[in-house]
Amino acid sequence: MEGKNQTYRNCSFPKSERLSSKKIIDALFAKGASFYFYPFSVRFLLADEQASCHQLMISVSKRNFKRAVDRNRIKRLMRESYRLHKYLLSDVLPEGKFLVIAYIYTAKEIHPYSFVASKLVDSISRLKAKLDK
Repeated sequence: MEGKNQTYRNCSFPKSERLSSKKIIDALFAKGASFYFYPFSVRFLLADEQASCHQLMISVSKRNFKRAVDRNRIKRLMRESYRLHKYLLSDVLPEGKFLVIAYIYTAKEIHPYSFVASKLVDSISRLKAKLDK
């Protein structure tokens, strides 16, 4: 039973990992680097010293999806796939360094979970390659 609880805690997505600071978001879009990996546009920035974990922001355009139900579904898919695969980011940076990441969904249609999850994993590997340079 304790093994299940430990696994559950490692795959959680708590409030501390959600990017909500306007100051950090502005810095991310002003100074951060970016790349495009269909269906995502990914922006990232090395966090400042007071960060305690990687932080993520997910955005879906109202222009492409008029109904809030559709936007919320896409965000749920992206959050769930990130939650299950965020361990891939653990070995990217040295101890004490963290990333601020923004995923912007740019596709015009809602893709199934399997597609979104595989593309998110591939985008994390591309992000790791960009950070190694």
